[in-house]
Amino acid sequence: MNFVERSEGEVKQVFWMRMPVVFLAAFFCCALWGSASPSIKIGYELFSIGADDTPARILFAGIRFTIAGLMVILYASIRSRHWLVPKRESWKYVAVLALTQTILQYIFFYMALAHTSGVRGSIINAAGTFFSIFLAVAVFHFEKLTIQKVLGSLLGFAGVVVIVTGGDASTMSGGFSFAGEGAMLLAAFISASAGCFIKLFSKHEDPVVLSGWQFFIGGIVMVLIGTIAGGKLHMTSSAAIVLILYMGFISAGAYTLWGILLKYNPVSRITILGFMNPVMGVILSAIFLREGGEALQWTTVLALVLVSLGIVVTNR
Repeated sequence: MNFVERSEGEVKQVFWMRMPVVFLAAFFCCALWGSASPSIKIGYELFSIGADDTPARILFAGIRFTIAGLMVILYASIRSRHWLVPKRESWKYVAVLALTQTILQYIFFYMALAHTSGVRGSIINAAGTFFSIFLAVAVFHFEKLTIQKVLGSLLGFAGVVVIVTGGDASTMSGGFSFAGEGAMLLAAFISASAGCFIKLFSKHEDPVVLSGWQFFIGGIVMVLIGTIAGGKLHMTSSAAIVLILYMGFISAGAYTLWGILLKYNPVSRITILGFMNPVMGVILSAIFLREGGEALQWTTVLALVLVSLGIVVTNR
């Protein structure tokens, strides 16, 4: 019996280590994450959410992450054949992650997408990769600083500067605003902080359990905040229901599959494929938000190349 179990485990490990499988799975994850920006902006139209309607934005985000949390918890519980609940001492970790990874990050993320394009938002959000390096080295001391990491970070931030300033850093001709591009940079920094917290807390609790419950609790808190503040959603069509369920799956599905890839492969092999994230964000925003003109501008192309190259160099 033990021999059979080891054989099945080995077969499973070999399957998830095959490069075609790794690439396609990573591509699927990045496509999901890349579709987040256009999905949110489309959701603002389907739920009649104005650019300055903060309570409705928070309520919209809260419903999405409550659904995402339930999806992760139910999937993991069915797979392990028992209801997954954090250990009593782990609830404080769930609270920290709910505050950072869900509530604060996505309040600023959703604010940003109400005041900037999906193309610009997708590229600027990739700055989180380079914020993660800074935090891992200087604050959490998970890693050591190397020339490779410095070079990759400089390339990546150069791409962000190009897209924010429109190629002219002295005039900010790209149309920088603190409610748009500034909020997206802040969301990226908070996301990087949450990633470091997950690495720290996963020593004490299953990261899938942490993720599912922080999504769920963070989502519930955002629903309460948005409702108390007077937020209301008005569906313009039945497509709104399909969209909100899909947005829940973006977080739940991409996180779960990415976690499987990280389990069976070296971290560097998987994270280097993250360069597809901003690429897919730009492509999908161009298609679904009709931002093709902006996506093909020389500043956008240069910024995307620099950010993607920075991710590759950093994680090579």
